[in-house]
Amino acid sequence: MRALADDFELVYRSERPQNVHCYTPGIVVTASRRLIATFDLGGDGVRDLPGPKGSRARGMRFGMGKVYVSDDGGSSWAERCTFPFWHARPFIAAGRLYILGHAGDLMIIASDDRGETWSVPVALTANMKWHGSSCNVLHADPYVYLALDERRDLAVKGWNVAGLAPRLLRARIDQDLLDPNSWTISESFSFNEIVSPSDLDLFGVPFYSTLVRAPAELGSGRLCAPMGWLEPNIVQFHDPAHLWHDPAGRTLHLFLRTNTGGTGYAALVKVVEQDDGRLFTSLQSTPSGKKALFIPFPGGHLKFFLHYDDGTQLYWLLSSQATDSMVRLTHMPRARYNLPNNERHRLQLHFSRNCIDWCFAGLVAAGQTERHARNYASMAVDGDDLLVLCRSGDEEGRDPQYTNLITLHRVKEFRKLVY
Repeated sequence: MRALADDFELVYRSERPQNVHCYTPGIVVTASRRLIATFDLGGDGVRDLPGPKGSRARGMRFGMGKVYVSDDGGSSWAERCTFPFWHARPFIAAGRLYILGHAGDLMIIASDDRGETWSVPVALTANMKWHGSSCNVLHADPYVYLALDERRDLAVKGWNVAGLAPRLLRARIDQDLLDPNSWTISESFSFNEIVSPSDLDLFGVPFYSTLVRAPAELGSGRLCAPMGWLEPNIVQFHDPAHLWHDPAGRTLHLFLRTNTGGTGYAALVKVVEQDDGRLFTSLQSTPSGKKALFIPFPGGHLKFFLHYDDGTQLYWLLSSQATDSMVRLTHMPRARYNLPNNERHRLQLHFSRNCIDWCFAGLVAAGQTERHARNYASMAVDGDDLLVLCRSGDEEGRDPQYTNLITLHRVKEFRKLVY
């Protein structure tokens, strides 16, 4: 199969690829078709970089966000801002540009001149701990919605996805989104508050056994974290025939990446606006009355991105393609990062009418080897094309997880892929 957009424009290359890594690409297109790209830098070398930076892990880890702009469709890029937080995403509300992420607490900055200059960072929460990625932003007039993960149960050791709670953020677009009072945050629960591995059978989940609050070492240096979820995308079902459509428009669904040791599943919760304006989170039920915590989902085991396109009235899914998740640990390729399901060099595109039944649209990009990662991508529509901003790697990168490039891929006339 020929990839849809193997060629790319280089947005950023780390000058210190072994200890300064590229994370969290996010992209938005302005009304004038200026491209705004955001990403962050992490790794031990960030400590020594000039400019503002955020810290976490009690001052042991540092992150630095970047804003780049392009006025020629992505052929050339110019840096415009450095900000002291990470896991950020750009979005537009009432014509104003915003970037929202976290450095412990939620942080936000704004621009009124198409990204040329930016406000000082403002904290939207106090004494909280957050996690996230550059997932989608939903506009449902008069509101804008984003979703991130609260670090709820901090007692879980290692990669703590079991203790994360998905939280939906809502604000009216006609208000000042730099004001914390403009935002409402949903009530929610962490993964390990609602499910235990011992509760599940007949489903093959989790794939590997782990401790409840600590990772299990399955092989030399290969760790499996306790089962959990992270990095939610937001969906509103518009089709009145959809089983989960809410005619009152008060229900949104969060689709989350799952850590189960396997592939092909995402997690699902719904968030319903109450009469008093509160946002209440619960599990979605099927017609049988069973809870639909896990749903079939191509690439749901790694970070994915969902976009609803008005032109096709379809949901578009950008995710990582797994081809080798059943390999034994003793036979894994040396370049594979951590576990068998962590194949990160093949980026795929699907479309769907309902977010459950997915049609394969094509392979967006594929690295020559596993070291040439193409993952953690975000997307935006630019006219007839789909722009894909990707966390990528080449031979200079440390490994498929700790990558050294941010690349832009253009899927031309993507709506013609529908069949």
